[in-house]
Amino acid sequence: MQHHQTIEYGDDLLFSLGLSRSEFAAEARFLLAAKLFEMGRLTSGQAAKLCSMGRVNFLLSLPRIGVSLSNLGPEDVETELSFLGRE
Repeated sequence: MQHHQTIEYGDDLLFSLGLSRSEFAAEARFLLAAKLFEMGRLTSGQAAKLCSMGRVNFLLSLPRIGVSLSNLGPEDVETELSFLGRE
């Protein structure tokens, strides 16, 4: 089942951002997906799907808004590095 969210905004917002309606919609979806990914609420694949992007393109777009490509915490990084050291 698909669900929809509506955000009300005026032409003045589009004008001040210099975006068309479709550009604003795409940016809003990307920003929502990126924030949910950053918070660890969505995987990168889920977030990419939410904003209609490929996973790699989504991940490569994150730095432009200051979001890390990886949402691993310090303890997760240590676990991953110790796992890699065993091979």
